[in-house]
Amino acid sequence: MKSLFPLAALALLATVAAPAMAAPAPNWAVDKTKSRVAFIASMNGQPINGSFRRFDTRIAFDPANLAGTSVVTVIYTGTAVTGDAGRDESLPTPDWFNVAAFPHATFTSKTFKNTGPNRYTAIGTLTIRGVKRTIALPFQLVINGNVARMQGSLAVDRRWFGVGQGQFATPDSVAAKVVINITLSATKAR
Repeated sequence: MKSLFPLAALALLATVAAPAMAAPAPNWAVDKTKSRVAFIASMNGQPINGSFRRFDTRIAFDPANLAGTSVVTVIYTGTAVTGDAGRDESLPTPDWFNVAAFPHATFTSKTFKNTGPNRYTAIGTLTIRGVKRTIALPFQLVINGNVARMQGSLAVDRRWFGVGQGQFATPDSVAAKVVINITLSATKAR
């Protein structure tokens, strides 16, 4: 009869040697009436302020458990508006967001760093028009009880993602830099 000790020892060793998995952070439900994903671009030196009317965000966040924290945001690019009818009609076209081929942009992160009191950076993947880039999104977060308010901002080069084709591929008339501003209000799920 063979001893079961070697099998038991191997099982114990495997559990000790396995890396510890972080417990998931609590989920937060975004209040879309108090939240906004906006952008600032520039055309012929004049600012263009816009926003996306539709986006979905799944957030699991705990400042004491950043290893278990994650976010997935889906932005429906066909909902971009700037307040100018002609410009808004062109945004879904192949020259810009190409909504028929790429109906949404995404930001996904599982890496968060504390950078100071109520300040963090989410390092993740931003995908627009099928192009993925690693970005760092600095943000401020204030949590009062079960309510959180977040504000973040980052600048991207639209050319990284192929936003602006043909005559708009160069920054001659439309600047390459686009600032993305995010304001979220969320309640901790029960």
